[in-house]
Amino acid sequence: MGIKILQDSKSQKQKAEAYMLFAKAADMGNLKAMEKMADALLFGNFGMQNITAAIQLYESLAKEGSYRAQNALGFLSSYGIGMEYDQAKALIYYTFGSAGGSMMSQMILGYRYLSGINVLQNCEVALNHYKKVADYIADKLEKSEGIPVEKVRLTERPENLSSNSEILDWDIYQYYKFLAERGDVQIQKALYYFLKAAKAGSANAMAFIGKMYLEGNAAAPQNNATAFKYFSMAADKGNAIGLYGLGLLHFHGKGIPVNYAEALKYFQKAAEKGWPNAQFQLGFMYYSGSGVWKDYKLAFKYFYLASQSGQPLAIYYLAEMYATGTGVLRSCRTAVEKRLTFLRKRRCIQWHFSYGTELLFKDIHLARRLYDMAAQTSPDAHIPVFFALMKLETMHLLRDILFFNFTMRWKWMKLDNTIGPYWDLFVIGLLVATLIFLLRNHYR
Repeated sequence: MGIKILQDSKSQKQKAEAYMLFAKAADMGNLKAMEKMADALLFGNFGMQNITAAIQLYESLAKEGSYRAQNALGFLSSYGIGMEYDQAKALIYYTFGSAGGSMMSQMILGYRYLSGINVLQNCEVALNHYKKVADYIADKLEKSEGIPVEKVRLTERPENLSSNSEILDWDIYQYYKFLAERGDVQIQKALYYFLKAAKAGSANAMAFIGKMYLEGNAAAPQNNATAFKYFSMAADKGNAIGLYGLGLLHFHGKGIPVNYAEALKYFQKAAEKGWPNAQFQLGFMYYSGSGVWKDYKLAFKYFYLASQSGQPLAIYYLAEMYATGTGVLRSCRTAVEKRLTFLRKRRCIQWHFSYGTELLFKDIHLARRLYDMAAQTSPDAHIPVFFALMKLETMHLLRDILFFNFTMRWKWMKLDNTIGPYWDLFVIGLLVATLIFLLRNHYR
C-alpha cells in the first residue's frame, strides 16, 4: 500500500503518508518496510536525515539476510560514510549481497574485478558477475511477452513517422507519445489515433494496432485473429513491422499452426527493410536451430546487424557468443563490454557507478596509482601528471571539506561539474597569484 502511494505521489503530503505506512509496517517487523525506512533515513526522505540510525537498521536487516542492506553497508563502508572506511569489509558485504540476489552488488563486484580495485584483476570473474545480471534481465525480457520488447522514443525512427498527410503525421506522433508513457487512459487514446490513421491508409498504424492486439491491454484485449488481420493489412503495403508481426505469429503459433518456414520468410523480408527485431529473430533461429540448421556464422551476422540499432537481446546473445567462443573467437573483454552495453540499454540499475563505467564517488587511490604509472612511462608526462595530481588532490580536499559540512545533501558532488572543465586554468591562476605574492614580498 505504502509503495503504491509513494509511486503515485505528487505532493510532499502524499509522500509523508506513504512513509507513515512504511514506519508502521516496519514497527511490525516487515523487512521490506524496514528497508524503505533505512533508505529514507540515509537519504533524508522522511524527516531528518540520520545516517547513524540508517546504519543500525541496515545492520539489523543484514542479520536477517537482506541483500539490500548488505549492498548498502558495502557502499557506506567502501567510502567511509557514517562508518569506518574499510574496503575489505565492503567486499564482504558486496559478496554476501550478490549471493543474496542483489543485482547492484553483482555489478559492483564485476567492475571491481574488471578494474582490479582492492582485488586481483580478473576478467573471468567479472564476466561471471555481469552474466548473472544480464541473464536476469534477459529472462525478464523474454518472459514479459515471449518476444523482445522495443521501447519507442519520439526522437527515434523518424522514417516511420512518414504518412499521407500532416494530420496523419500528428496522429502517429500522438501514438508514439502515448506508447512511450503507457497507461490505461493513454492506451485507449493511442488506439483511437491508430484506428483513425489506419482508415487513412497508414501502414504503420495498421501494424501498431496488430501489435496492440498481439500483446493485449485494457483498450485492445489480446486477440490473435485481430492481430493477424492488421499485421496482414500492413504487410500487404510492405510495412516492416507488419511483416515482422506475421513472422512472430507463425514462429510462436499464435492463432495459427507453428510454421518456421513462413516465419523465416517474413522475418527475412522485415530484416531486409532494416527492422532490428526481425534481424534478431533471424539470428535466434540460426543460433538455436529453430526450424533451420544451426549456423553460428549467420546467427552472429544477424545479431550484429540488430545490435547496431540497439536491439537489447541481440547484444545479449553477442555477449554469450564472445563469452563461450561460439561461432567467433572467444574474448572475455569483448563479452564484458557487450554485457555492459546490454545492461545500459535496459537501464536496469539507476546509479551510474554500478554500470562499471562512471563512479558516483571517484576512486582517488586508483587514480593516483594510474597517474604514477603514466609519469613512470615517459618523462614528457611529468608536467601534465603534476597538474592532474594537483587537481585531484585539490578536488579531494574540497570534497572532504564540503562533505563534512553538507553531509545531509551531499552538495560536494556538484563541485567537479563546476570546476572540473576549468581545473587547469584554476591551478595555473593559483600558481601565478602565489608567485606574484612571493616576489612582491621578496623585493620589499
